[in-house]
Amino acid sequence: MFKIKLDGGKTMEVEEKMYWHTTSHILAQAVKRLFPSYKLTIGPAIENGFYYDFDVEKPFTEEELSKLEEEMKNIIKEDLPIERFELPRQEAIKLMEERKEPYKVELIRDLPEGEIISFYKQGEFVDLCRGPHLPSTGKVKAIKLTSMSSAYWRGDSKNKALQRVYGISFPKASELEEYLQKLEEAKQRDHRKLGKELGIFMTNDLVGKGLPMYLPNGYIIWELLENYIKGKEKKLGYKHVLTPPLATVDLYKTSGHWDHYKDGMFPKMEVEGEEFVLRPMNCPHHMMIYANDIHSYRDLPIRIGEVARDCRFEASGTLKGIERVRTFCQNDAHLFVTPEQIESEFKAVVDLILEVYKELNITDYHFELSLRDPADKVKYFPDDDMWNHAEDTLRQVLKDIGIDYVEKIGEAAFYGPKLDVQVKPAVGNEYTLSTCQLDFCLPMKFNLSYVDKDGEKKTPVVLHRAILGSIDRFIAYYLEETKGALPVWLSPVQVKILPITDKQMDYAKEVTEKLTESGIRAELDQRQEKIGYKIRSAQVEKVPYMLIIGEKEIEAKAVAVRARKEGDIGQMPVDQFMSYVQEKIENKH
Repeated sequence: MFKIKLDGGKTMEVEEKMYWHTTSHILAQAVKRLFPSYKLTIGPAIENGFYYDFDVEKPFTEEELSKLEEEMKNIIKEDLPIERFELPRQEAIKLMEERKEPYKVELIRDLPEGEIISFYKQGEFVDLCRGPHLPSTGKVKAIKLTSMSSAYWRGDSKNKALQRVYGISFPKASELEEYLQKLEEAKQRDHRKLGKELGIFMTNDLVGKGLPMYLPNGYIIWELLENYIKGKEKKLGYKHVLTPPLATVDLYKTSGHWDHYKDGMFPKMEVEGEEFVLRPMNCPHHMMIYANDIHSYRDLPIRIGEVARDCRFEASGTLKGIERVRTFCQNDAHLFVTPEQIESEFKAVVDLILEVYKELNITDYHFELSLRDPADKVKYFPDDDMWNHAEDTLRQVLKDIGIDYVEKIGEAAFYGPKLDVQVKPAVGNEYTLSTCQLDFCLPMKFNLSYVDKDGEKKTPVVLHRAILGSIDRFIAYYLEETKGALPVWLSPVQVKILPITDKQMDYAKEVTEKLTESGIRAELDQRQEKIGYKIRSAQVEKVPYMLIIGEKEIEAKAVAVRARKEGDIGQMPVDQFMSYVQEKIENKH
C-alpha cells in the first residue's frame, strides 16, 4: 500500500496497482500530446509498475522516451482532476471513433451486453477504463520509464505488433531511488549479460529467435548438471532412455495434449501422408516405452528418466535468454507405480528435491499444491471422480510426509494435480523449478496395465517429476543467483595459471598439465601482459582460483594461490593445492 496526501493535509492509503494504473494513463496522455497520431491500446498495472501498448508509426528512441518522461512530469505538475463517467455502448463507440482510437472501439464492441462502460478523463485526455484511479495526476510523485519492448495486440502473433513502454512510480523519490538500485542489481545479475561475458551461450536471428546455442563454457556447465542429476537418479533405480524430439499428431491426440495444449506446439508437419509435430513434453513417449512390455506388480515401481529435448511455441516478445526459449531440455522422469506405492515414491521424489536443493545451496523456496478449477470444463480432463480421487490422494500423501504447502486453484496440469516448488530468485518474480505430478489419467488413455498379485490386470498410476526442471532455465537461475561466480565444481575454468614473465612459462605448463591430468579444469594464460592485467582478467571471468608463478614458486616447487572470494591465500605445494581444490569439487563448493 502507498500513502498519498489529500487536500487539507489528510492522507489515504491506496493499492500500488491503483497508483501504477493512474501513472499508465499519465504516460498515455504524454504520448498523445507528443505523438497525436499514435493509437492507444491497453495500459495495465503489473506486479512491479505498469506498461502501456501503443500502435506507433516508428519505435520510440531513447531520446523520445526521455521527452515522454518530461511530459509526464508536466502533467503531474498540472495536477489534473481525474473524473469517471459512463456512456451507453453506442455513445461510447462514437466517442472513441471521434477520437480515432480503433483499438478502444474493438474493446467496447467485445464487452458483454449489459456491461457498464466507463471512462476516465484528465484534462484533454480520455481513456476507456474500469478504474479505479487516484483523485488527480498530482498525487503521483516520482516516476521513471524503465524499458521498451514489442508486443502483439491481444497477445496474438497474427495481430499488429505494438510498442510497449514499461514504467514505475512511487509517492517518494527515495522509494524510486531504492527501486532503481534494485533494477541496476538485476541488470548486473541478468543471465543474458553474464552469459555473453562468460562465453556460456549465444543467440543469432539467422538460427532463430528463442534457439540458444551453448558455447564450450556453457556446455561444460550443462554436462556437469546432466551427469550430476542422472547420477543421483541411477542410485535410486531410475532407468534412462532416449526418445525422439518429434512424434505423430495421433500420439498427442491419444494423450489429450492435442486438445489441451496444441496452441503451445509448433505447427504440424505432413510427411508421406503422416502428420508429425515437435514434441512439447515427453510423457507420451514414456507411456509407449512402458507399454512396450508386459509388467507384473513385482516390476513396479518402474522409473523412466530422460534429459529430453522439447520444443514449445513462445511468442517472440516473451523470449528471454535461456530462461524462456522455444527449445529446451527437461530433467524429466515418469514413475509407474501401484496405488500402494504412491506415498513412498512421492516422498522419495520430495526427498530428492530437498537433497539437491541443500547441495546446491537453494534456500528460498516453498511448496504449492496445484489443483484444477472445477468450473473450468475446457482446460482439464473431464472426470470429476478421477480428479477428486487424485487431489484427495495427493493431500493425504503430503500430510503423511509432513510437507507444508499452499493450495493454488486452477494451476494443475490438464491430467492431474501436482506439487510445485516455487523458488524466489535474487531478482525478479518467483517461478516453478521442480515439480511432481500425480496422474491417473494418461495410464487409462494409453491402456497401460500390470498384472497384480491376484492375476488380474490393473492400471498403474504415474508420477511425472522434474528435479532441475528445464536445465536451460536452471542455468539461467543459477547464473543470476551467483552473479556468474559459480561454485568450483560448476565453473567451466576452475583454475587459471598466471606466470609473471615468460621465464616461468615452462614450470607453469608443468603445473597446468598436472592439474589437468588430475581432472581439474585448468587454463594457462600465456599472454605477454603484466601480472596485474592477468589477475584482473581472471577476476572478470570469475575464475575460482588463480595460481601466480614467479621465481620463488619455481624454487619452492609451489604456487601462490589467489582465491576469487578470499583473495591471497599464500604459497602452497602443488599437490596440496590439488587436494584442496578436489575437496571443494567433491563437496559441491
